[in-house]
Amino acid sequence: MTRILLLSDTHGHMDKTILKYARMADEIWHAGDIGSFEVTDQLEKANNVKAVYGNIDNAVIQQEFPLDQKFSCEDVSVWMTHIGGYPDRYNRRIREQIKANPPDLFISGHSHILKVQWDKKLNLLHMNPGACGKQGFHQLRTMLRFVIDGKDIKDLEVIELGKR
Repeated sequence: MTRILLLSDTHGHMDKTILKYARMADEIWHAGDIGSFEVTDQLEKANNVKAVYGNIDNAVIQQEFPLDQKFSCEDVSVWMTHIGGYPDRYNRRIREQIKANPPDLFISGHSHILKVQWDKKLNLLHMNPGACGKQGFHQLRTMLRFVIDGKDIKDLEVIELGKR
């Protein structure tokens, strides 16, 4: 059983509430727009971090983190990218790849809109944790946490961090 904290769009912001949840997770996944190494450095002190870079991340962050992360967590195949779209509206860059080889769990950020949606056509779960930073049009800062247990993705919880 692996407890996951999923966040995105920190835009350089980190606070004690985010870190409290980070310490409760087994793994922290950041879906891009990190904004500063201070964010990932603080998260790494709490736990293991997997991250991708986003469109606001500079060249130095882009050298440290990939555009896409494809990995397995227990028996679940995961694909994480920042600008990925969502079911029936996947980003053009990944559209053919995801149709040809769909993961069990597809994660993206970028929109600042929390969304968890089942893709019936590709038989995958899509997650976007919204934004937990303070920059952007979103009103409420959010993250997701869930458990991966073998092949099961369960115990999904929306974490509301308050207004930006």
